[in-house]
Amino acid sequence: MKTKRAEVSIYLDNKRPKKNGKCSVKLRVYYNRSRRYYATGQDLNEKEFNHIFVTAHRKTQEQKEVLKNVNYQKVKAETVIDELNVFSFNSFEEKFFSERNVDDKISFAFEKKISLLNEENRISTASTYDCANKSLKKFNSKLTFADITPSLLSKYEAWMIKDNKSKTTVGIYLRNLRAIYNEQDIDKALYPFGRKEGEKKYKIPSSKNTKKALTISEISMIYNYKPQSNSKKEMAKDYWLFLYLCNGMNVKDFCLLKWENIDNNVITYKRAKTERSTAEQKTIKVALKPESLEIIRKWGQPSILKTAFIFPHLTNEMSAKKQRDTHKQLTKTMNKYTTQIATELGINKPITSYYARHSFATVLKRSGTGIEMISELLGHSNTIVTQNYLDSFENYEIQKQTDALTRGFEKLI
Repeated sequence: MKTKRAEVSIYLDNKRPKKNGKCSVKLRVYYNRSRRYYATGQDLNEKEFNHIFVTAHRKTQEQKEVLKNVNYQKVKAETVIDELNVFSFNSFEEKFFSERNVDDKISFAFEKKISLLNEENRISTASTYDCANKSLKKFNSKLTFADITPSLLSKYEAWMIKDNKSKTTVGIYLRNLRAIYNEQDIDKALYPFGRKEGEKKYKIPSSKNTKKALTISEISMIYNYKPQSNSKKEMAKDYWLFLYLCNGMNVKDFCLLKWENIDNNVITYKRAKTERSTAEQKTIKVALKPESLEIIRKWGQPSILKTAFIFPHLTNEMSAKKQRDTHKQLTKTMNKYTTQIATELGINKPITSYYARHSFATVLKRSGTGIEMISELLGHSNTIVTQNYLDSFENYEIQKQTDALTRGFEKLI
């Protein structure tokens, strides 16, 4: 026997107006005293909404298209509800979004992906997809998969660069779009993305690998720096050094460390970043130096429970989103104070947490450590990744060492 039917209505979200004064037109699905809202991709002000959906006044061709589009989605939602023997919002969303095709808007596919990522507690990845979706909607709110051609992708890239987006951001957004495109059942002959030079397809730009490493003398200056005891600046300094000494560990993995990860002064862990990789996860081993152990002693929270976090930032009761917000905020705090320390020491570099990872790899490389060992310690999938990672540093050294060839030229002018 079928349960009570869910109801669908068209709703103007006027509680969240956009900068242009318009609001999102949404489908409101109501069931068993609960409701969820689904964007239709249309933005209207209250007067336009009433004219199109409430009154019977004559409509322009554009207004008729809006009405047709939203009503189509409403009928689609009602059809999906009728086909469900037992209604649940999750089953509705799965079927509602999966029935979209090449003629549907890209924003819907993004919203489906974002919803799935959030359900899987992949909050950080969901956030990057959400940013990409908002950017694409700002570029063209009516984009469909049929619109995605090499020419349009080039125009979108140029639009982002003009909007002061970095090559790194451009690459992230377009790789997200490519991933969404790959999940659709679209004729391969229409595939717009390419990887090889000379192809008549769009190649996603790679970001410039700028130097983010400190010299061993600069790291020594940080180690010997004396901030006020128990201050945030002291915490930032110690945490940065811990990341550097622990194979260039990132802040998220640092926060996730538990006492069970330590055995006989060795940390063994797997990077959270590769947790969902299809390849086998690499186990990273970190030899704890006396300086690292002292930082644990100073800032760690002792516990008889092996499953307790070492550092006092996360708890097992926190949601995935709360954990992400916490380690993101800690990263900001660290970066703020380590950059202040750099300024006081006369180091003209914004020493972020990422500098710890690059510095770890570079110091080892310049000390003669082999690429294979560095790759294993960083947790890279192969040595090619590591070599690419270190390329920018080696180019910097080549420039520095060959400066002698032109030293003194200026005196001859």
